[in-house]
Amino acid sequence: MRRRKYEEFDEDNGTTLRYARHENGGGFVESHAHVDATAFVAPHAYVDRDAVVGAGARVHSGAWVDHDAVVYAGAVVGSAAHVAPGAVVGRGAKVGARAKVGAKAHLWDGVRVPDDESVADGAVVRTTPGRQRAA
Repeated sequence: MRRRKYEEFDEDNGTTLRYARHENGGGFVESHAHVDATAFVAPHAYVDRDAVVGAGARVHSGAWVDHDAVVYAGAVVGSAAHVAPGAVVGRGAKVGARAKVGAKAHLWDGVRVPDDESVADGAVVRTTPGRQRAA
């Protein structure tokens, strides 16, 4: 059976969104999003309009990078995780499976969000909870 090159979904307001399958992984990327060719977007993952996913980043199965969110180079978004509108996931940061990063929250480079945890809307997370930065 042949896979379609794109899927279309209608929003409640009547807007039609068109998602193409990403070359590296086969996940869905909305036509106005930008995903680097070296990033991996797993099947059943979604990257919404005006979102950005950087070089070498990984978006795992069932994950959702919402509109206007940014996932920087080398970051990982775990299975079934949600990066809310306008949120930023820094370089090399990791969002665990089923975790949620709130709207306009900002995870600094290298921060880890454990599985099943939530980051509040607008929060700025500079270090991973429980980790000490070297002096």
